[in-house]
Amino acid sequence: MQTVGVIGAGRMGQPIIGHMVRKGLSVIAHDIDAGKREAVERRGARWADGASVLAGAADTILVCVGYDRELREVVSESFLRELPRDAIVAVLSTVNPRTVQRLAEAAGAFGVHLVDSTVCRGGRGADEGKLLSFVGGDARTFERLRPVLACFCSDIVHSGPVGTAQAAKAANNLIMWACLVANHEALALAQRYGMDVDLLRDSLLKTGAENGVLRHWGTSTMKWADDDLELVQQMAQDVGIALPQADLDRDICRTLKPKKFQLDLYGV
Repeated sequence: MQTVGVIGAGRMGQPIIGHMVRKGLSVIAHDIDAGKREAVERRGARWADGASVLAGAADTILVCVGYDRELREVVSESFLRELPRDAIVAVLSTVNPRTVQRLAEAAGAFGVHLVDSTVCRGGRGADEGKLLSFVGGDARTFERLRPVLACFCSDIVHSGPVGTAQAAKAANNLIMWACLVANHEALALAQRYGMDVDLLRDSLLKTGAENGVLRHWGTSTMKWADDDLELVQQMAQDVGIALPQADLDRDICRTLKPKKFQLDLYGV
């Protein structure tokens, strides 16, 4: 039985753990919050008291932490040294592509394969086991990792070399938040002219204006909007490209978040 380690047992990590256990994998997990232990064990996984303990027990590690800084802290030199040669570290976190590329280079010195394996479709997709995963890494590592990802992903795309999965996820996030803003503006405008919003939304889902955020209208928490768009801005700056709509959408999302989906308040 293959043993898979998971670092980060939060909103995404917990359902991912559950799906892997149900598919017959042996899973060992760690989170900096020891209060997550009960949820991990309830899903059939073992708890590791530290990342180094987990590193010594698994040859495939999924990292589901929230931020760039946390990823760098987890994937330290001492952590990489604990892993067996030819082990795989898959970064599910949304971070800067440059960070993953640097960590992949560091991991290679220890005979470890580090790839980025970003996931789309959020908590709903995680719960249903229907995430989409972009994987940036060499073809051999991608094929080795695919059966693990298939436990909780319905779509798996080899995006290219390390770092490209982060670029793909950034593109997804940029479009998603732009759609959220556009949906609010379109529906608020139509509502002011007496249009039934529910009727309009159902109709727009049958046109070229259809988008996933509109399909699931009212469900986004917008928790990660500012972080996602800040990362997009950093990435654009790194390669010297201007993204004026992304900049504007970040400002709008900051204002929108406390009154999201309240169309009567939009534009006032």
